Amino acid sequence: MSETNSCSVDVATLYIVPTPIGNLADITHRALDVLAKVDLIAAEDTRHTSRLLSHFAISTRTFALHDHNEQQKADVLIEKLRQGSSIALVSDAGTPLISDPGYHLVTRCRQAGVKVVPLPGACAVITALSASGLPSDRFSFEGFLPAKSKGRQDTFRELIEDPRTLIFYESPHRILDSLVDMQAVLGPERHVVLARELTKTFETIHGAPLGELIPWLGEDSNRIRGEMVLLVAGHRVDKEALPAEALRTLKILVAELPLKKAAAMAAEIHGVKKNALYKWGLENLE
Repeated sequence: MSETNSCSVDVATLYIVPTPIGNLADITHRALDVLAKVDLIAAEDTRHTSRLLSHFAISTRTFALHDHNEQQKADVLIEKLRQGSSIALVSDAGTPLISDPGYHLVTRCRQAGVKVVPLPGACAVITALSASGLPSDRFSFEGFLPAKSKGRQDTFRELIEDPRTLIFYESPHRILDSLVDMQAVLGPERHVVLARELTKTFETIHGAPLGELIPWLGEDSNRIRGEMVLLVAGHRVDKEALPAEALRTLKILVAELPLKKAAAMAAEIHGVKKNALYKWGLENLE
């Protein structure tokens, strides 16, 4: 792969340009080149993006493209692209489309045969995962959690046995309620890492079982401020755990038989170890 210190901008091309998630020094040279050279910048919040552009002395025009107008404005931008314009798509922070606007525009561009060029750069999901200490070979980004408790608990129930590291975005005013709902479904022992204010002065990456993390957050209101990423350890299967059906059978049999005989019969029925069932019975049934 060839390397270059600057880039040219192609006509009739949509560029996906990540912007810093907190530290302005994290923007790439290529991103600055593209933002300075394109004909137009489609921005989630033009006021926010204008401050970024002003910092780097970039004067490219901006165009508002957000959740509420994206489907309507996509046609306008595609027509500009077809006429030869080059456009950069940015969100307020991080990589566009990752829980930010841009999906409809990019999809329409692909359908219309418009060239789409992605730039690498800042992304809170990957930044948090890389420092979490949780398995990173398989993970699932689930975006923002539902606003209401029932929706959150339903989400956690769907994911309760997912073995992958689970990643969510959450806001400061809902973080404690969300963690309480998470604990109600996943249990107090599930390990969770909270990453907040990534790349900023008060960056915090703290992991603990939910039963410890919730009171830790409650000790200091500063711990629930800022942009947050929640990383949840995936479900781990205990290979020594006895199947629930085997335990149910044992409970039924032991009402009529000695424990040793009941354990032997339940083990035969379910194909598990007799000694393990017998030990469980001693600890839990007598």
